[in-house]
Amino acid sequence: MNYELFISLRYLRARRKQIFVSIITFISIAGIFLGVAALIIVLAVMNGFEKDLRDKILGVNSHIVVMDYSGAMRNYRHVMTQIEKIPGVVASTPFIYSQAMLKNKESATGIVLRGLSVKNAASVVNIGKITEGSLDRLERKKAGEQGPSGRPGIIIGRELAKNLAVSLGDPLFVISPSGISTPMGMTPRMRVFGVAGIFESGFYEYDATMAYISLEECQNFLNMGDAVTGLELKLDDIYQADKIGKQIERKLGFRYWVRNWMEMNRNLFSALKLEKRVMFIILSLIVLVAAFNIISALIMIVMEKNKDIAILKTMGATREGIMKIFILQGIIVGAIGTFFGTVAGLVVSFNLEDISRFIENSFGFKILPGDVYYLSELPSQVNYGDVAAIVVGTLLISFLATIYPSWRASRLDPAEALRYE
Repeated sequence: MNYELFISLRYLRARRKQIFVSIITFISIAGIFLGVAALIIVLAVMNGFEKDLRDKILGVNSHIVVMDYSGAMRNYRHVMTQIEKIPGVVASTPFIYSQAMLKNKESATGIVLRGLSVKNAASVVNIGKITEGSLDRLERKKAGEQGPSGRPGIIIGRELAKNLAVSLGDPLFVISPSGISTPMGMTPRMRVFGVAGIFESGFYEYDATMAYISLEECQNFLNMGDAVTGLELKLDDIYQADKIGKQIERKLGFRYWVRNWMEMNRNLFSALKLEKRVMFIILSLIVLVAAFNIISALIMIVMEKNKDIAILKTMGATREGIMKIFILQGIIVGAIGTFFGTVAGLVVSFNLEDISRFIENSFGFKILPGDVYYLSELPSQVNYGDVAAIVVGTLLISFLATIYPSWRASRLDPAEALRYE
């Protein structure tokens, strides 16, 4: 061990009369500890939010949507054949999108009605965990399982089922705003469906507003013939959606337009990235405050150790050696706080779900109410690149904080320091 490191470690162990300096050093370590831990935890939560939102959005929705400028797409089978030849496209399925109203005996609510192909929709989208019933029961040939009436099936979200107070097999009236012309004027389209399944996506808005029926039943109900709203595509790489979308537009021509998942959710993910950057800047101020504490502690130590520095210089210590003593001391303080802060931040991040559940059970409140926020649980995903950036940045700040006090110490004149000794 060289003498600079030895003296730095000795100065960290304060004597009785230097206890105030030791307290400031401890506060510096605690500040860095809190700053690093808070940064790791918050960034892990933000990464978890982004991943969870992306997974759930891409579960219920497809990677790419292809639609016709004229409205309904009638030659969708031919378009599907062309699209599936493009490299990167894994699967495709037709869909129908419409707004409607669900009504039972006592209540009614507005919904988003989706018609999907029972045969191949599961290869493109995942409507969530079907807690009751099954997707196959949407088909009319399975209607006998729902009751003697043989009603076509409809799958609704858990929250929607709660709001309407219905369960598996119960009848529901689906009312379309596009009416039917009769001698009495325009009357709304209405048909009775049987609840064939109840799903839970983990996304409150989808669970409370989304309803699925088979593609054929939706075409008949909306009087669309053999047309669909568009096609949904699944890709092997979601981050190539923009590139593949442009290839599809070039191949199909101007009649068709393409939107990918990044465009459809641009505002949401942009807001998350902005919030992540702002939180990083705000929490970095904790580390900066701790760095000022390091500066204060080192300045006080230099003032306290004037005689020791003068003696070291008379014994042959160079200015570089004196600077090294106090630089090492500041870096050691920063390294200790960074190490324990990193450990604490990682431990909390990896166990955040259990910790949040314990807090909810202990204090009797919900951290993320599902009817207020997009997600009902507090997600967490540690990005080791973020952790490395936090560690390196904190150590760099700790190093920069030592430069001025150590430079002042190296400029000390031994004669002036020992004049009155």
